[in-house]
Amino acid sequence: MKRDVIEIDRALCNGCGLCTTACAEGALALDAEGKAVLVHDIYCDGLGACLDVCPTGALTIVAREAEAFDEAAVALRTSLPGPGPGHGCPGSRAQSFAPVRPGVPKAPGGSPSELGQWPIQLHLVSPAAPFFQDCDLLIAADCTAFALGSFHADLLRGKALVIACPKLDQTDGYVHKLAQLIAGNTVYSITVAIMEVPCCSGLSRIVAEAVARSGKNLAIKTVVVPIH
Repeated sequence: MKRDVIEIDRALCNGCGLCTTACAEGALALDAEGKAVLVHDIYCDGLGACLDVCPTGALTIVAREAEAFDEAAVALRTSLPGPGPGHGCPGSRAQSFAPVRPGVPKAPGGSPSELGQWPIQLHLVSPAAPFFQDCDLLIAADCTAFALGSFHADLLRGKALVIACPKLDQTDGYVHKLAQLIAGNTVYSITVAIMEVPCCSGLSRIVAEAVARSGKNLAIKTVVVPIH
């Protein structure tokens, strides 16, 4: 059937994620490159509530062949736990917050956290997220926070964070996304934290290539964390 459905111009999309918040049906998400994508035709009602929030004009409504809008599927999708309508998972909703200061743990008996943003996984972050502007950037392999007990105090404090695993992640698009992040923001420094295992060096190569593509002249500080 032919009906109205959202269309996204990837060249114009800056990955801000505002459309994913505006879509009450959960039809939009950010992909691995930080670009908005239509999750599935059945979630889009074609009414265009997302159009007004897009700062770049990347969204339009077009008439094309598409599966019918499915209210039952939308009801199931939006009933999943999350911060609000259209967000079955809060993972791609950009948030900035003040790190918990010493003496004020997040939970009884817990240590203070230095995390100042969400999300942190490279697949989920948007290169245009405001917490990457004017930042010192820490790009950490997933395991480093578990192997280094002082990770928050020694590495994370005062930095924006991105985590990734060069062995287990689908890393297609990682170089491009990081290059966008670095080129589009004022990044003062880059620290890469990896484990001492050989496969982890892949993250260092990804970051080095991303910096080269960004056109920025930034030194990369590498911290190698031992297994024990």
